[in-house]
Amino acid sequence: MTTIVANDAGNDDQIREAGDINQYISFNVGKELYAVEITTVREIKGWIPTTSLPNSPEYMRGVINLRGVIVPVFDLRTRFHRGETEPGKTHVVIIVKLDERTIGILVDAVSDILTISSEEILDVPDQDVNPEYAFMEGLVAVEEKMVAIIKPKLLFDMDLMPNTEIEPVAEVA
Repeated sequence: MTTIVANDAGNDDQIREAGDINQYISFNVGKELYAVEITTVREIKGWIPTTSLPNSPEYMRGVINLRGVIVPVFDLRTRFHRGETEPGKTHVVIIVKLDERTIGILVDAVSDILTISSEEILDVPDQDVNPEYAFMEGLVAVEEKMVAIIKPKLLFDMDLMPNTEIEPVAEVA
């Protein structure tokens, strides 16, 4: 894994003067690049099978036991409505701590550690004020690619997620 400075300034003094500096872990979901702030990441694990739970949202793969803590694992590809991931040896689960909640995010591969100034983060284009896009912090250009910075806390906020309520099963008389 390499460290990439988003602005390619090459001069640490210029980077420090640019504004708040944060580090992000970037990862692939299909051909797209995303990133989360490194301070939220607790660990990165290779794919291990999950135990599915009944009546779970389609993007929840199931749960894993992480040293005695039951952690739900969410398929980011499915959460972004881009099909379902068929996990293999190269897929990883990024374990993220969100306040009191710990979750796993299934992604195709971890890419790099990015060092980004807050001034380099561009606003997300207006999306008709759809709360589905509230999870995006912004976009940043890295080399010749765009990286979408996401806020997992908002991405998996039950109040902002699409309606996933399960219809009650009618009793048989």
